[in-house]
Amino acid sequence: MGQYNPAPYQLDLTQYPHLVTETIPGPKSAALHRRATRYYRGLSGQVRLFPVAFERGSGCSLEDADGNRYIDFSSGIYVTTLGHCHPKISEAVANYARQLMNAHDFTTEIKVRLLEKMAECLPGDLKNFQLYDSGTTAVEAGLRTCRAATGKHEFISCFMDFHGKSGHSIGLARMTRFSGSGRPEGFYLAPRPDTYRPWWTRPDGSLDTEQYLEFYDKFIRESTTGQVAAFVVEPIQGWGGSIMPPDDFFPKLRKFLDERGILLFADEVLTGMGRTGKYLCMEHWQVLPDIVTLGKGFGNGFPVTAMVVRTPYADAVDKISASTSYGGNPMACAAALACFEVIEEEGLLEHAQELEKLFRRRMSGWTSRYRIVGDTRVKGCLLGVELVKDKQTKEPYEEAGRLVYQKAFRRGLAWIPAGHILRMSPPIVMPEEVALKGMDLIEAAIAETEKELLG
Repeated sequence: MGQYNPAPYQLDLTQYPHLVTETIPGPKSAALHRRATRYYRGLSGQVRLFPVAFERGSGCSLEDADGNRYIDFSSGIYVTTLGHCHPKISEAVANYARQLMNAHDFTTEIKVRLLEKMAECLPGDLKNFQLYDSGTTAVEAGLRTCRAATGKHEFISCFMDFHGKSGHSIGLARMTRFSGSGRPEGFYLAPRPDTYRPWWTRPDGSLDTEQYLEFYDKFIRESTTGQVAAFVVEPIQGWGGSIMPPDDFFPKLRKFLDERGILLFADEVLTGMGRTGKYLCMEHWQVLPDIVTLGKGFGNGFPVTAMVVRTPYADAVDKISASTSYGGNPMACAAALACFEVIEEEGLLEHAQELEKLFRRRMSGWTSRYRIVGDTRVKGCLLGVELVKDKQTKEPYEEAGRLVYQKAFRRGLAWIPAGHILRMSPPIVMPEEVALKGMDLIEAAIAETEKELLG
């Protein structure tokens, strides 16, 4: 492993952030947004709240069409984990754009090198792979693999987890607004532990994992046909607001599922590839899933994802017509391989863990200092701040979430809203000084919002 060097990613904090227009978004951004929305539909919440038009990015910074410069605390929504336009990754993609752009699923040397690197870096017997071009596609393939491996057809997933926007991946989600219809037959939702908002607690008020498992057991016996192929779960919720489980949950869930012949399917599209300081977030709890999906940071912006399968279930992949037109193309393989190499050469797993310590220290007093901050949470470079109207009732404060997001963005911080929960995913290459500056911008926005709403 290499040693982290902040120099390539350092920003002149007298120049970042740097806002040159009187209004943010500026006039060029506004004009481009108007032109786009004449034709483009289905904008995400963050774009609707702050319709800026970005033009370029480098490392931990972004610049919009008006020349306003921002510190990036979003990584392109958890994607550019290694910073924007990392030179090694950009060059790897460019080389194959000139040499060989696509060969369907035929073997290429760059694909072999990627597969060998994945086998080297991923834990246990997670040594069997298929490559795709979107997280949703990888999840769909994972579901088919679970069915082929077990001969069962039902799935349990968790409220507020997110797994994609097509077919059965929608069926794993809480909301039907993604599809306009109900959940497919045999897809069930269950609660997952949330230490800030627990469903079941011990007498001392702490979350009781055992009661969640008791609920799962009763639910499987009484509400399913007994043909549950897999329990599908995000290790840490992304869209749901950076919800992190208690440390005993996944070890106990692994044992629970093994006793019932149910596979554990970890959707690590968001949490994998160093985001939490490990290649897989599940490594934090020494738990090996049976199926894993990777995406987002897997290609650092290039659309490449993966389904990863433990060796005992590898034959199932051959039964599902797993290949795709674009998955595993040479450019995609080059991008993903370069990501693994950059993480190793620059010591970025260790640096992400150091950044976690910094963020914990910086956010440690927010719940006592601010009336609207109910909870803060951190794992590596995956962060969340939950805003509430009342700390006793924990009523979500949606208006505060909107205002804090917009006020921090207008101060030059690009980041991610989720209703009353503020989400942050800074690049794991970020120097500590830049991370602290971003925290300053967020705290200033929280303080201003609290004063504006509560006086």
